[in-house]
Amino acid sequence: MYSHVLLAVSPDEETPLARGLEAARQLVATGGRITALTVVERLPGYVAAEVPEEVLQASQERTVTRFHERLAGAGDVEPVIVSGHPGREIIGWAEDNGVDCIVVMSHQPGFSDLFLGSTATWVVRQSPTSVHVLR
Repeated sequence: MYSHVLLAVSPDEETPLARGLEAARQLVATGGRITALTVVERLPGYVAAEVPEEVLQASQERTVTRFHERLAGAGDVEPVIVSGHPGREIIGWAEDNGVDCIVVMSHQPGFSDLFLGSTATWVVRQSPTSVHVLR
């Protein structure tokens, strides 16, 4: 069992959160904690320069609201939202906050993953701590 489990959650609402929460609860030790982390990728500078600030702000606020709504009823889970490269942010946050297991959900790998990779693959390869992957 682990003392601090990090559940990496995709910001898209298509990803089923219940399976990830169930796995995290099974992995966490009595008295341990679970953090749900979602990473919002930054817009490239050339795109951000063309988008009005109020549109970017409204989008960020929607993301925060939706994330908290998705976690409603999961009282034992601390929600955290960061921005940046998903794989790097997951690993960095885990290292900075004493996480000893990361739960990440993965899709069925396809041809495009040979070139682009997936966040789950990146986390598995780079993480200095245990990673539990759900399909």
